[in-house]
Amino acid sequence: MRLKHLLPYLLLSLLLGCEFQAVNSPYPDQDADKATLYTSFTLRPKHLDPARSYSANEIAITGQIYEPPYQYHYLKRPYTLEPLTAAAMPDVTYLNEEGQTVDENSNDVAFSVYTIPIKNGLFYQPHPAFVKTEAGAFRYHNLTPAELDDIRTLSDFAETDTRELHAEDFVYQIKRLAHPEVHSPILGLMGEHIVGLSDYAAQLRELRQSDATIDLRAHEIDGVKLLDDYHYQITVYGKYPQLRFWLAMPFFAPIPWEAEAFYQQQGLVDKNITIDWYPVGTGPFYMTENDPNRRMVLSKNPHFHGEYYPVDGDPGDAEAGLLDDAGKPLPLIDEIVFTLEKESTSYWGKFIQGYYDVSGISSDSFDQAVQVSSSGEFGLSDAMKAEGIQLETAVGTSTYYMGFNMLDPVVGGYTDRAKKLRQAISIAIDHEEYISIFANGRGIPAQGPVPPGIFGYVEGEQGINPYTYRWEQGEPVRRSLDEARALLAEAGYPRGRDVKTGEPLVLYFDVPASGPDSKAQLDWMRKQFRKLNIQLVIRSTDYNRFQDKMRRGQAQIFQWGWNADYPDPENFLFLLYGPNGKVNHSGENAANYENKQFDRLFEQMRAMPNTDERLKIIQKMADIAREDSPWIWGFHPKMFTLYHAWNYNIKPNLMANNTLKYRRLDTLMRQEFQQQWNQPLIWPLLLLVLLLLIMVMPAVMVYKHKKHKKQLIPVN
Repeated sequence: MRLKHLLPYLLLSLLLGCEFQAVNSPYPDQDADKATLYTSFTLRPKHLDPARSYSANEIAITGQIYEPPYQYHYLKRPYTLEPLTAAAMPDVTYLNEEGQTVDENSNDVAFSVYTIPIKNGLFYQPHPAFVKTEAGAFRYHNLTPAELDDIRTLSDFAETDTRELHAEDFVYQIKRLAHPEVHSPILGLMGEHIVGLSDYAAQLRELRQSDATIDLRAHEIDGVKLLDDYHYQITVYGKYPQLRFWLAMPFFAPIPWEAEAFYQQQGLVDKNITIDWYPVGTGPFYMTENDPNRRMVLSKNPHFHGEYYPVDGDPGDAEAGLLDDAGKPLPLIDEIVFTLEKESTSYWGKFIQGYYDVSGISSDSFDQAVQVSSSGEFGLSDAMKAEGIQLETAVGTSTYYMGFNMLDPVVGGYTDRAKKLRQAISIAIDHEEYISIFANGRGIPAQGPVPPGIFGYVEGEQGINPYTYRWEQGEPVRRSLDEARALLAEAGYPRGRDVKTGEPLVLYFDVPASGPDSKAQLDWMRKQFRKLNIQLVIRSTDYNRFQDKMRRGQAQIFQWGWNADYPDPENFLFLLYGPNGKVNHSGENAANYENKQFDRLFEQMRAMPNTDERLKIIQKMADIAREDSPWIWGFHPKMFTLYHAWNYNIKPNLMANNTLKYRRLDTLMRQEFQQQWNQPLIWPLLLLVLLLLIMVMPAVMVYKHKKHKKQLIPVN
């Protein structure tokens, strides 16, 4: 091409390139006609097996795939259970020791029998585990090494199929809770309630010693019975009304035996193709892409049964537009894309560009998103309002706490010396300051394990922790550092040194935190311990490694939190129940706390209705735990969430974990805003073109001059 023709093409290519990059989308395959919800994850989920998974980052995925018998009504408050895969709420019969039916209020209730009816016509997602040959054998249950060569992920299987959901699948999942290789975190607790479950677990452990594989279908639990294809029963000891709440959690979602048989093939296990990484459910979505180093994708389940958006709600819901989709088939979106985002600043930047639909508010972005009135009220900033962004707030039924490993020889134990050490540290950790600095005031210091909004939470002077606070002029005031130092000296560590050896007290803090976002908080934590001249060594790991250390009891002091699974105080108090200890019982008592008086009161309280008598027992339990101080009680958060204008049907639901099916998106509006907010800067490219012209034009002039002179030279 001649030089004089090059410049127009160069200019055109630059401008076309500019237009191509106008939106700069992180989703090059984004389809405006497809209702895709864009969100993220910061840590790779460790467990997607519903018998094992018990972390918020995991249930954000499993909750959309697995369907237990019951769910919480999306709109109604207080939280109300309703059937999901069940055809109706359970029928409960009460029996005495002789197996005779008695009245619910009788003192002779020895057992409660829950009969659960299952809807017919529900089907599983597409999956290779269900595929059969013409002869009726399972095509993929006995894969040869040659057949496995081309298999890298679940999507590499050429065929998939489905089958109808049956009651036996719910029974099978309850059996899986007891399997020795599953290590379900609720086995200890459920073994206290479901008749025969603990004995069944012991039986399976014995079988496991002599048999490499166990077919759960060949062994029965006394308290779990299959009645027919659409009915099964669970029998619990005494009365345990909280079982209804558990039946709304993925732990009790159905698992088809065919899936587990499929995943037990060693060739698939070696490729990490397991039920712990590739779920099999009946829910509105199923996993179609699983790349934990980049993104995870859930797509609409083509076999999803007929569920519909609620037709009723609370007063004001209709006026707020929350019933505009009443009666429409669910889900209202086609796809959910979870993208790996390790830093909150990166997520926030993409949210502002319109590439994420929803965002929390970190401390770094708080001033940009929220304004605080002179009266202390929180509201959306003018900048956010101008972009059509909406703010939803809710008082979290959550507790963030620091825990002591009660099995540790230094910070654990139940002697007066150990208690005073923990109490001294509890005073020194200033959670009021933490909330102000790192949460922008969005929280209240915890005085015990039960958060606001849950029965058993007590406000005022009667509800404070007297070992950490005093009640002055109508409010709790943290005890002084002088009091903390006195307690530390009584514990045998005056001025932070061991009275026997003179050596400085060195403590170890395990936390699932890393990166620049966490540095300031960890520095702050060191400062809190320095107030008592205690040296704090921080051992920071990713969340999966942290969970392993907790399960083995290798942490000394740790930081964790708990979101309510169901609206009952038992769900928080069981975190301190001895038989629920993490090390000895694989439960959720991460501090491995065990106090016989506390445990007796817990067993008395857990099945009681919410009466004054139950409240008094809860207060006694809280007093015992406050004195023993297995936790530094931390704080209860206030939750703030931002939504772009193209999001519909937004109502915070702190109990449900399957709410994405109710969400609706205006994808055309989203695309318009993305283009508006991500317009390219033309002037740098124009400047570049101008510079190129300045650089190239002299060469063009010289070229033309030489060509002209050549034309003037006479030919001999």
